[in-house]
Amino acid sequence: MIKNKLNDLEAILRELESVVVAFSGGVDSTFLLQVALNVLGPENVLAVTADSETYPSTELEEAKRLAKIMGAPHQVIETSELNIPGYAENNKNRCYFCKQGLFEEIKPILDQKGFKNVVYGLIADDMSEHRPGTRAAKEQGVRGPLQEANLFKEEIRELSKQMNLSTWDKPSFACLSSRIAYGERITIEKLNKVEKAERYLKGLGLRQIRVRTHGDIARIEVEPHEMVLVLPHNDEITSKLRSFGYKYITLDLAGYKSGSMNA
Repeated sequence: MIKNKLNDLEAILRELESVVVAFSGGVDSTFLLQVALNVLGPENVLAVTADSETYPSTELEEAKRLAKIMGAPHQVIETSELNIPGYAENNKNRCYFCKQGLFEEIKPILDQKGFKNVVYGLIADDMSEHRPGTRAAKEQGVRGPLQEANLFKEEIRELSKQMNLSTWDKPSFACLSSRIAYGERITIEKLNKVEKAERYLKGLGLRQIRVRTHGDIARIEVEPHEMVLVLPHNDEITSKLRSFGYKYITLDLAGYKSGSMNA
């Protein structure tokens, strides 16, 4: 079954002939980039990474490193979601404005460098979640080959492992804005606060981490089995996150859940 899906993905990419890959360095876009390189060759593939306020500097450096290791032509473009009308207001369609702005920035590269299509890391799991960005992709003719091949996250991880991609077990990641409660205006100060808090917590050995922000409350999400790593450091964590600007620091007993703000 999984082999058939990989064959379908390869056929889709072969049909596209040449692609610009919206590349974040995460599990899905890294796998998509690798398969595109395998099928089309590096001369017909360009990885593009958007450097913006919502994308941690550590992730940008990781994307650069991965592209170099994979032998992928790579271009970093400067973007600013906070300057996109409708984005900073942070309603439930925030991701629509983000993807719309991203694809508008990428589209000119097609003409400049002679590529035929833009693709991104949409996967089958995403179709059961609140994903306004998919509407922006459809409006601009951007393809999601992984989703079209009906590939799910766990299958992508397994195939990535078979291909010796270091990202096969990388924790899931989403932009920093996803940590801020809907309706609460997104600012550079809040994004920086989230980034510093999550970087600090990862330094304690936590892998899958979210610092959900509700005003001056930090709601920490980790995998249930990692909660035992948090509790012995409660005083230190409280002090550190307060120094970043939070007033109340909580641990969500339900554990990490992708898209929990959508609830």
